[in-house]
Amino acid sequence: MIISASRRTDIPAFYHRWFMNRIREGFLLTRNPFNASQVRLVSLEPQDIHAFVFWTRNAEPLIKHLPKFSEFNYYFQYTITGYPKALEGHLPSTYQSIETFVRLSDIIGPSKIIWRYDPILVSNLTPLSEHKRKFHKIASLLAGKTHKVVISFVDLYTKTERGLKSVPSLNYRDLTANQGELIDLCRFMVEVCQQYNLAIETCAEGIDLTDIGIQPGKCIDDELLKHVFGIDTAHRKDPNQRIECGCVKSVDIGSYNTCLHGCKYCYATYSETSVQKNRLKHDPNSPFLLGGIEDVDKHLLSKPIIQQELF
Repeated sequence: MIISASRRTDIPAFYHRWFMNRIREGFLLTRNPFNASQVRLVSLEPQDIHAFVFWTRNAEPLIKHLPKFSEFNYYFQYTITGYPKALEGHLPSTYQSIETFVRLSDIIGPSKIIWRYDPILVSNLTPLSEHKRKFHKIASLLAGKTHKVVISFVDLYTKTERGLKSVPSLNYRDLTANQGELIDLCRFMVEVCQQYNLAIETCAEGIDLTDIGIQPGKCIDDELLKHVFGIDTAHRKDPNQRIECGCVKSVDIGSYNTCLHGCKYCYATYSETSVQKNRLKHDPNSPFLLGGIEDVDKHLLSKPIIQQELF
């Protein structure tokens, strides 16, 4: 089993105490995000876990706990975009993020940490020229500390646009609607990656960029697991992800509307009001990321810990 921690929230940044408590207990509970009555008990025993994939924008709080992970395989998807505070309200500064990334890489090795420059949002605050400047600068400072960068272009879902429209005087547009500008930016990124010995891949994009040197990627990556850890997971594509997503199957242990970074383009946050309400529901000692076990049949929790679904 591969554990995704998490597409839905930043567990290393905000929920590391809860996560470490669950590691000590050897299990956690997670709800189906679309049917809260469906509960899954997930084993966190080392023999049951192929690997953890951590998604984060600030790994600093988790770094001190890494020595306790000697029995586990893991790697990081680490996002650094360097957008203005109006778009990324509560993140560390770009240089702080880079310093933490570099420190983490020095601890675990560059093969186990992937830089994410995504989603790419073109706006009056983040014009194409600024993307080029930022991408080159960040790549130069991460040189030798990672082997890969992942990019994607912002999807303007209703929930995404709701967040963007809350930013005063923000004018944004869909880069994928202008192939000329998109290709120009991507060619620039490929040149930068060649300069700093970085592979570059897309995340869940339907646009074919292979002819300019950008391959479609897998964030939950069976090939990486085999190459870095010698694990042959034989996992199939995750049916719960978008058609364009290449990820293999995993169990995501996060919850939507719980990330406190305040990124206005976030896909996993539907409203800031929900985030603040959910913050009050978090108990680091609970098996759930949100709430308690009042509605869970207690005798089921006393059974030997295996991955199972409780209804």
